[in-house]
Amino acid sequence: MDTWKIGPAKYVEGMNILGVVVFSIVFGLTISKMGIKGKPLADFFLSLNEVMMLFVGLVMKLSPVGICFVVAGQILKVEDFRAMIAQLGLYFATVMAGLFIHGLVLLPLTYFGFTRKNPFSFLAGATRAFATGFATSSSSATLPITIECCEVNNGVDPRISRFVLPIGATINMDGTALYEAVAAIFVAQTQGTELTIGRIVAVSITATAAAIGAAGVPQAGLVTLVMVLDAVGVSSEFVGSILAVDWLLDRFRTTVNILGDVLGTGIVNHLCKGFLQKLDAQAAAEKNGSGGDAVLEVEAAPGDIDLPVYPAQKGDISREKQQEQTVHI
Repeated sequence: MDTWKIGPAKYVEGMNILGVVVFSIVFGLTISKMGIKGKPLADFFLSLNEVMMLFVGLVMKLSPVGICFVVAGQILKVEDFRAMIAQLGLYFATVMAGLFIHGLVLLPLTYFGFTRKNPFSFLAGATRAFATGFATSSSSATLPITIECCEVNNGVDPRISRFVLPIGATINMDGTALYEAVAAIFVAQTQGTELTIGRIVAVSITATAAAIGAAGVPQAGLVTLVMVLDAVGVSSEFVGSILAVDWLLDRFRTTVNILGDVLGTGIVNHLCKGFLQKLDAQAAAEKNGSGGDAVLEVEAAPGDIDLPVYPAQKGDISREKQQEQTVHI
């Protein structure tokens, strides 16, 4: 009989972030299935989320001063400043290459595969949304402009754009997921942490799940990056080494997030266009079918009363003929 030898297990101190993410997803799905019974608990977590968002907003107002001291502390620890600049340059180039390949190759190919249309002509109608997203670093703040660009410039049905785009601005953070995976691997390599295949898979899964929960506010990826680093056993104190270039990368990954939202809206609009046209045709037919005079329904009382019979359309018969069509009950 063959014997399978498994290497000794190695335990790392820290929080089981991947387990927390999986539990949170299952817990949220369970609350949603409870309906009205789960509404008080859902309201509690929604209120808690608003409190935490306000708290994070207050902290972010002080972040320039804090980031300055964090970066200064990391610089003082560096023995070879030239090597650190070279590493940051390679990290920046890797993230930018990934974002450009994903945003300008993979996403347009996906759009073309579903619609058989030129994706870049569709993206040209949303250039104002991309510029606003790059300037604000927030997909949520850009949402009204993104909706306007899709509806006015690209002719997307408002029922599609106002349903898909808010969802996309909340959970479609593909640029953030790509950035967090590369950042976690970079920080781990700079600290000499060995990354096995299992750890790389854990980074990918955790970065994807954490990006879905990231808020659409500037530099929200830094908060969820701590979770990704904990998943591979890297201390979060080394995040300061990438803060010097994160402000610029945040603008590019926000633009990629918005680009994915726009193309996703275009795909959904293409797939649902025929169905929406059928709904509009049915609504128009029902409206035209009920355009005649309504028949007054009166409950007859005992005795003889006269009920005039109204024609289906006006002007079909004269008033004298209407009087001749009186029904005696």
